[in-house]
Amino acid sequence: MPTYQVNLLRSYVVEINAPNQKMAARLAEFYVGTGADESSDLDRSKFRFQIQDIEMVQNDAMEVSPIGK
Repeated sequence: MPTYQVNLLRSYVVEINAPNQKMAARLAEFYVGTGADESSDLDRSKFRFQIQDIEMVQNDAMEVSPIGK
């Protein structure tokens, strides 16, 4: 069976409670990994934030290339 490299483009809408707009952007960028909240209780306490919801709004294969033989 052939093997392919697939380049994906994914976008998420994140609802987050945070001290301010700049922190909300930075915390969402850092703690939303594979479509899940990757923050710990310690992270949320230390930086005073809570991710409420994460919704994937785009999931597109941009390029597909065969690998190997």
